[in-house]
Amino acid sequence: MAKYNITEKKEKEAVYRSLVSPKLMDEMKEKILNIIVMNKKYKDKNYSAKHLAEDLCTNTRYVSAVVNVKFHMNYTSFVNKFRIEEAMTILVDRRYQHLKMEQVSDMVGFSNRQSFYASFYKLMNMTPREYRIKHLSQNPHKAVKKTTKPTTKE
Repeated sequence: MAKYNITEKKEKEAVYRSLVSPKLMDEMKEKILNIIVMNKKYKDKNYSAKHLAEDLCTNTRYVSAVVNVKFHMNYTSFVNKFRIEEAMTILVDRRYQHLKMEQVSDMVGFSNRQSFYASFYKLMNMTPREYRIKHLSQNPHKAVKKTTKPTTKE
């Protein structure tokens, strides 16, 4: 039985994808990357494809077509990919080892822990906790060392 009830993706051809010219697709691809990645809109839980379309002065069908054709995934998977990549960095960063998974999930833009776990598992084939443990066991020097307060002699 598969974890998180993830089903295989079925390829289907949408007619509207061919309505966007290749030149316009390339231009929109760059703008989408700039907004989502450079401006870190992927961290905004409320930033939807509709908001992106408004920022690009277009409609959601065009945004969907560009994301599907140029990135080979839907909008949600596209945004979650950047969230997971940042989460992976946070999970192995010793400065953030004290954070709970809910806090990491929130930091990278997921609205709940369940969607964070499902997206992480779909992309990495392991849970965020398993990823953290595996990475830290391979790189023990990156683990936070517990320190005791130095005693002062008076």
